[in-house]
Amino acid sequence: MNLLYTLFEILFGLTFLAVLLSCAIAWYESANLRPELMQERFAPRNLLRSLGLIVGETILLYLTLLSHPFGWLPLTEKPVRKTNKTPVLLLHGLFLNRACWWWLRLRLRMAGYRDIFSLNLSVWHDIEILTEMIAKKVDSLRLETGVDKVILIGHSMGGLLARNYIQRRGGAEKVKLCVLLGAPNHGSKLAPFALSPLARHLVPGSDFLRGLNEAAMPPEVRMVNILSPQDNMVLPWRLAELEGSERHELPWIGHNSLLYHPRALRPLLKALREVAP
Repeated sequence: MNLLYTLFEILFGLTFLAVLLSCAIAWYESANLRPELMQERFAPRNLLRSLGLIVGETILLYLTLLSHPFGWLPLTEKPVRKTNKTPVLLLHGLFLNRACWWWLRLRLRMAGYRDIFSLNLSVWHDIEILTEMIAKKVDSLRLETGVDKVILIGHSMGGLLARNYIQRRGGAEKVKLCVLLGAPNHGSKLAPFALSPLARHLVPGSDFLRGLNEAAMPPEVRMVNILSPQDNMVLPWRLAELEGSERHELPWIGHNSLLYHPRALRPLLKALREVAP
């Protein structure tokens, strides 16, 4: 038992260090882009906000990592045939799995949504293979539930996969709403640190991102983009902006915290109610 506690403590310590380092790099990037931020860096209000962001992001990322093993369990999601309810498909980010959605699943169920589904997206597969997995899942849900369109919610890399499906792989006519949470729509300068073949697609200016952002945004799909100026993984944070989307800028929320924070879930649930009451 002591060994187990020690492992948990080590994991928490590593999580804290990762969050602290990423936030430090994010601050470095922001201060270099906006030197005027240096004048208020030691203001008590900003120090308290920064401390709250680091602590909150650490705790929520730690909970996400603890839930990770549950994402390896066999899938048991079985839609009720011909419900005529719009199904929601959740697409996780890089190095996470479907278990990261546990809190959002609960909130969606509390809001009355029952047809909620997810996929495990391997970090070792090509981005087009992952997009094809999404396409097959969408077609399966449309057939089983008897609806024409689905709702996609993508966090981080999952948001780019959702966009790739909608904008470049013919998914526009099958998607009613797409919600992006902290999606690196134009990449991230942290991408070179990611030990995954997918990381090359996340480097700002990559062929994939250039092609994706040159593709037209289908007007029939409502695109909601939820982002934070204090995102500690999308650097600089403005690379999360997306022209042609419905923009919700939420300050002082970390990258992983967008999966949990009430201020992030509020516009998400509002969009869901408006397209699928």
